[in-house]
Amino acid sequence: MLERASRRGDWRLEAGSPSLPEVHRTIAVAPHGTFWRKLLAFSGPGYLVAVGYMDPGNWATDLAGGSQFGYTLLSVILLSNLMAILLQSLCARLGIVTGRDLAQACRDHYSRPVAIGLWLVCELAICACDLAEVIGSAIALNLIFKLPIVVGVCITALDVLAVMYLQNKGFRYIEAFVIVLILAIGACFMLEVWFSRPDVGALVRGFIPDPDIVRNRDMLYVAIGILGATVMPHNLYLHSSIVQTRKYEQTAAGKGEAIRFATLDSTLALMFALFINGAILVVAAATFHSRGQHGVAEIQDAYKLLSPVLGVPAASLLFALALLASGQNSTLTGTLAGQIVMEGFLNIRLRPWLRRLITRLIAIVPAVIVAAISGASGTAKLLVLSQVILSLQLSFAVIPLILFTTDRRKMGEFTTPGWLKLLAWATASLIVLLNAKYLSDWSGLTQLISPRHV
Repeated sequence: MLERASRRGDWRLEAGSPSLPEVHRTIAVAPHGTFWRKLLAFSGPGYLVAVGYMDPGNWATDLAGGSQFGYTLLSVILLSNLMAILLQSLCARLGIVTGRDLAQACRDHYSRPVAIGLWLVCELAICACDLAEVIGSAIALNLIFKLPIVVGVCITALDVLAVMYLQNKGFRYIEAFVIVLILAIGACFMLEVWFSRPDVGALVRGFIPDPDIVRNRDMLYVAIGILGATVMPHNLYLHSSIVQTRKYEQTAAGKGEAIRFATLDSTLALMFALFINGAILVVAAATFHSRGQHGVAEIQDAYKLLSPVLGVPAASLLFALALLASGQNSTLTGTLAGQIVMEGFLNIRLRPWLRRLITRLIAIVPAVIVAAISGASGTAKLLVLSQVILSLQLSFAVIPLILFTTDRRKMGEFTTPGWLKLLAWATASLIVLLNAKYLSDWSGLTQLISPRHV
């Protein structure tokens, strides 16, 4: 009988096939290239990960935070981003050093019943995450083209075809497509920030933590919503896999260099995600809070009010286009994450198109059912509920990640250093505590951003 996780230090002998075998080590890295050439070679995975930090699930809390409390919660967005940078660096370290993604590592380390349990809660998290993403895309299609929400949800399911097509052409094409959409989102919000003309002094002060965040119950609800659901569980599995698409040298020096460049890639990408999330809150603060409209939290409400309030006809359209790009980007990377999780935990072997179809249906079917029942109304509650479900699963991914990367018997000379280990456990403790608080109070947050409350 296999030993239990608490008694194991080494990996099991049978690791199975590599993560995402069709693209594993397919992108060459010049061993003697310049710094910029190597950075370009390693750039890409971080941006696929960053997509999860600017998905539609974050929009509701960012809009609520900006419209109700101005720029105050920018400090919470900054803290969330720093936590994300730390955890994603651990994911890159795990994938590069061990050759396993986080799902494979869990399967190799834990007993089968435990691994199956972790897979089930992870699939639940992916369904919840996909719910937010497809609902966001469907809302955007409804706002731009007046399509019914259910039709919009079904259209988003076609992204599985995009993944199959782009991945067959090469993983670089997927990365390029995602980066183009991220740049489009960034461009839209740069214009939105320009149109809204925020108070620069108040904006800068917003990055300084305010004690009122803890004292004000309503503000704390939204802050926990931002913090507790920013780090997406599926991103931890995704990043530990896609860093292995690079063909770096399998030596201590080669792995060390790969860790440095992969960490730099994800850090730069997540700083871009910080700009997007911050921009959503800034636009809401400058457009709605400054004019006394503190109840704007629904995405549809923000869309309807942006152009009339700012006096810029294109403002609402740019907002909807950014939402559509965000939703489609997130569902595309979510499809990849679903494949990684299913293969990693279960070690199944199916044809690539069938694997992606199954993992996509697991996520999309619940979204279609929920959208059909709820329609266009109450979408803010659906987005918040999806974040609550995500918060349940997060610790099941974060804690194994830290345990693996701080175990010298698994990581050897690349074991997480002491100072980083301390920060990692502090981050995990904060996430667990905030998620527990968020879970216990989620009904209050739902009421806070619901149409009836406003």
